[in-house]
Amino acid sequence: MNTRIDSTRAVFSRLSGVPMSGLRALLMAALAGMSLSGCSMIYKTTGDVMQGFSKDHTVPYLLQSNDLAMACAMSEAVQPLLLSFGRVTTPPDQLAVMMSLQAGGCAEDRAREAELEGIAALRARAPEAAEDAIIRQKRYYALAAQRYFSGWKHEIEYYGDPESGECPDFDEDLDEFIYLGGLLSGLQALNAEIQSTAPIGVPKNIGSVVARATSCLDNSKWWGAPMALRATVWAMIPGAQPNGEDAFERLRASDALGEAAGVRLSHVFHAIAAQNKGDTEQLKAVIRAHAESIDSVPSDKDWAMVDQLATHNILAISDRLWMENTGHRTPVGGLGTFWDDEAPEAEVIDLDSLL
Repeated sequence: MNTRIDSTRAVFSRLSGVPMSGLRALLMAALAGMSLSGCSMIYKTTGDVMQGFSKDHTVPYLLQSNDLAMACAMSEAVQPLLLSFGRVTTPPDQLAVMMSLQAGGCAEDRAREAELEGIAALRARAPEAAEDAIIRQKRYYALAAQRYFSGWKHEIEYYGDPESGECPDFDEDLDEFIYLGGLLSGLQALNAEIQSTAPIGVPKNIGSVVARATSCLDNSKWWGAPMALRATVWAMIPGAQPNGEDAFERLRASDALGEAAGVRLSHVFHAIAAQNKGDTEQLKAVIRAHAESIDSVPSDKDWAMVDQLATHNILAISDRLWMENTGHRTPVGGLGTFWDDEAPEAEVIDLDSLL
């Protein structure tokens, strides 16, 4: 006890020569330091809780829903808040992969809307309106490319660079799914950059890197999507297809897996590959197959949003075909049908049988 008193006296004796203004400054600095330290701890704890809750509950909840517009709005609105916690705690790279992928899709949807407006304006012989729509389309694709590329960079931060050839260690299924989402984000970044005609800085070899990295995932477990993604790269990049492989044969096999599982993401890749090849009949066949499948096989309840996203993209491709050929989008309830389909034969009724 006496030792503590002596120590306290020693402190005060050292401070006795300090002017009052200096003493106040010392006390204020000490209090500020304590306050800032306390705030930092609160921010870090809050950030850790937000990240954990989002991964454990928010993401699974969204994956089980089918309201894409709501998911889009959430990703654009909440992403800055969640990612800002990376300033005070471990950066939420996994969440950033998913949110950047979704936010990129939001921008791409707007680019598609502008494209449809441009096609309609050309059909109406309104060149100024068509040009304006094309400009808006390219701007939205540039934004989409930036967002997708951001997701790709967060993928690398969390899982390591896929170009190294090493597969990451996955702790759970959601980790694998987010990895797949990051690969898709990388490929979409390159595609959106090309559509925008603006240099975003996306590496031009990203397609081949993504194709190799899909081998880290179980194709059957993930509804044929990894193989479909790889085959799409083979179909789109000259010289990428290995000897003895057939990209479209692989895509058809992946489609069968997705249809059986109720998560038809492979249809989107197949449609993109057929569209890039200029094979309209194959493209129509994929859209028809998707429409028939969603009528006969319900979505997997745990991955309902992924399946809904596939239908959303297939409908967007169908809308473009319809707009180019008729001046309007796919009729309501008409997904899987086309303007040049043969009219169904009318049922012949035997009037004598009614008498």
